[in-house]
Amino acid sequence: MKILFIGDIVGKIGRRMIKEKVPYYVDKYGIDFVIANGENATHGKGLNFNHYQELIDDGVDVLTMGNHYASKKEIASYIDNVDRLIRPINIVNPIGGVGSEVYEVDGITIRVTNLMGSAFITDVTVSDPYYALADLLSDEENEKATINIVDLHAEATGEKLSLAYEFDGKVSAILGTHTHIQTHDARILPEGTGYITDVGMCGYADGVLGVETKSATEKTLFGNKSRFVYPDEGRGMFNAVVLDIDNITGKTKEIFPIYFFEP
Repeated sequence: MKILFIGDIVGKIGRRMIKEKVPYYVDKYGIDFVIANGENATHGKGLNFNHYQELIDDGVDVLTMGNHYASKKEIASYIDNVDRLIRPINIVNPIGGVGSEVYEVDGITIRVTNLMGSAFITDVTVSDPYYALADLLSDEENEKATINIVDLHAEATGEKLSLAYEFDGKVSAILGTHTHIQTHDARILPEGTGYITDVGMCGYADGVLGVETKSATEKTLFGNKSRFVYPDEGRGMFNAVVLDIDNITGKTKEIFPIYFFEP
């Protein structure tokens, strides 16, 4: 099974990159299933229904989320009525939706799980990520899947790698999102779990994490109360990983990154 996992989609430029690059990479690598993190897809925070549908129409099979999953209030009106949107499983008192779901592709079952880290993220309340994932995998009432992909939306690199080693061999891949910077550590862990600390992002290439540079520096460096600006036009980037997973064992056979900048 060939899976394309795409990093955080940020704003209009990020959505454009999905439209332009997903068909290309699906064809180039013979991709069977596409997962993308969509928590920043609508104006940099959250996901409205129109953009959810746009991304699905452009070739994404499942969208995962993160700490901004409820930033657009509209999501409460549709999250329980769509079947390709996964919010973090360990959110305390979620507004709706599910944190893990099983899909079938050519007779192979794929479970997609969205998990939030607990270190340095203060804008949402989450339960312990280790026990949340352990409980999911051990619960006999949950449908078992051959392939298990975990989007680990977290800040701390040490937390991500620690969780990956604890679940090595128990899931097919643990793929980090949230920091918008692709890390140079895509690998297969000793027991067959594919891993990368952060997949990166799809969005504005010449700013700060998808944000227009001046608005980012004014707020981040100088403490001004200006809002982040997410450009509608400009050079884009597309970050993802490709996974080749064994259809019988569910273990990762190959993982490699995609790091594309428009010229």
